[in-house]
Amino acid sequence: MEDTYYEFGTPADRWDRAQMFFEAKEYLTAARILGGLVQEVPEQVAPRLLLARAYYHSARLGKAETELREVLERNPVEDYARLMLGRTLERQGRQSEADTHLRMVQAMAGDLGPELLAQEQRIQG
Repeated sequence: MEDTYYEFGTPADRWDRAQMFFEAKEYLTAARILGGLVQEVPEQVAPRLLLARAYYHSARLGKAETELREVLERNPVEDYARLMLGRTLERQGRQSEADTHLRMVQAMAGDLGPELLAQEQRIQG
């Protein structure tokens, strides 16, 4: 794969660029940038979550699942990653696995129903 201008610069520059491409619905380009960032800073959750979202929206569901499971391995109470994993599994036709994660999200959210709904809309949007 050829390097392009958007893969250069500081990590902060590339993070900003990846967010810009994601917001422009250029999910494959955002994923390409984010993949490099995740390799550089694997402990950071935000780039990995945005990478998972880019994969989800570009129907690369296996890759989205892998990234989400990595987030949850590092931080099991990351409710947004668990919600996304549930939705990703649903899209793959794996409803019983999805239900487990979605029930966990509901239990973790408790009375935070409106916040959970906002997270749900971020996934769909």
